[in-house]
Amino acid sequence: MGRFAWTTMLGFWRDRLFLGLLALSVALSLAPVVGMLSMRQVTELTMTLCLSLSSLLLLLLAVFGGTTVLWRDFERRYAQSVLTLPVRRWQVLLGKFLGVALFLAGVALALALVSAGCILFATSIYPPDRPVVWGLFVAAMVFDTLKYILLAAIGVLFSSVSTNLFLPIFGTVILYLVGTATQDVYEYLSGPLAETVTPAVGHIVRFLYYFLPNLKAFDLKLNAIYGLAFTPFEGVMVMGYFIGYISVVLGLALVAFNRREFL
Repeated sequence: MGRFAWTTMLGFWRDRLFLGLLALSVALSLAPVVGMLSMRQVTELTMTLCLSLSSLLLLLLAVFGGTTVLWRDFERRYAQSVLTLPVRRWQVLLGKFLGVALFLAGVALALALVSAGCILFATSIYPPDRPVVWGLFVAAMVFDTLKYILLAAIGVLFSSVSTNLFLPIFGTVILYLVGTATQDVYEYLSGPLAETVTPAVGHIVRFLYYFLPNLKAFDLKLNAIYGLAFTPFEGVMVMGYFIGYISVVLGLALVAFNRREFL
């Protein structure tokens, strides 16, 4: 499994995705310049730009990596050759996913270092009224990375059941959009305006809230930007949710991959 993870991770670097990382790093280096346009909130705007650009790149890499990691092997007929070796299918699938996860983690680490340099540069020019809470910044980057690793696992699940690339990409993007909105919709229906919808709609929304991924739980950008408290208990709860949900997703992917026919 480790061999598949290593070769998968190297494959992404050879696909010149690293050039995209360098391009975004250059964009991140300009964040303090843009942040200076806000004379009162230079640090906050700089951190917002850095976290948002990092999140955008991780989103693109998660969708691309998770949905193509199996499809490329099927398209190039590599999967049929690999499965003739004395390896189990679960080793291939988990190895491929682990390679994607390690690649995302490596990119996130590089982006975090570049972002930290931009924020330090901004604070040195315009000292903020509120000190930067670096622990919250690190937590925001870590949980953002976990969110996109989970999204990559969803892409792997779609790739394990689909014979084309359209369904995995489309399905992963749709689940990302829905997963970022489920929390807001649930809170809306749980508030005073719950009477504006029928009970049937309310039950359907609540079912989807618990069934679909709640990606907003991983979003700590506001906590990092404005120094809002984030307790260790909340962190443990989100980590538990991540472990449980990704275990179910990968379990379903393994079942589908084991039953798939290779011609």
